[in-house]
Amino acid sequence: MNHPITLTVNGVVREATVPARRLLSDCLRHDLGLTGTHVGCEHGVCGACTVLLDGEPVRSCLMFAATADGHEITTVEGLAAADGTLSPAQRAFAECHGLQCGFCTPGFLCTVTAFLRENAAPTDEEVVEAISGNLCRCTGYQNIIKAVHRAAELQAETRADKEEGAR
Repeated sequence: MNHPITLTVNGVVREATVPARRLLSDCLRHDLGLTGTHVGCEHGVCGACTVLLDGEPVRSCLMFAATADGHEITTVEGLAAADGTLSPAQRAFAECHGLQCGFCTPGFLCTVTAFLRENAAPTDEEVVEAISGNLCRCTGYQNIIKAVHRAAELQAETRADKEEGAR
């Protein structure tokens, strides 16, 4: 049985008709053509498929698309500004070499984006805890941890610039 669903994905209302058991990751990739969300383990362990559901990180390989009906989804494609300016997390991962093959990167970026919204100046231990649900086979995590701290710095600079401009 197919179900019509409406999702707001990266700020755009999108409609799809999906089988009852279609996973959100498959809907995003195959029905909506957003291939930035990667599917690794298909068991919710690796974190590569992490997207933001109403601003909170979720494993899209563990969620049925029909369950997301009416919700707001942000994928890695939606993290950058409309003009293409990279988000602080995206910029920091590039600056700090927080990626190698890039397969796990979309999940890390979504996780880090949500984490830094809640914790603007994390300690190393808090960063390690926040990213502990995302696996990377290439980097050894040191540069990812550096990238999270750099993203926090970039967010603080952006906030300060906005406050200065408002005066």
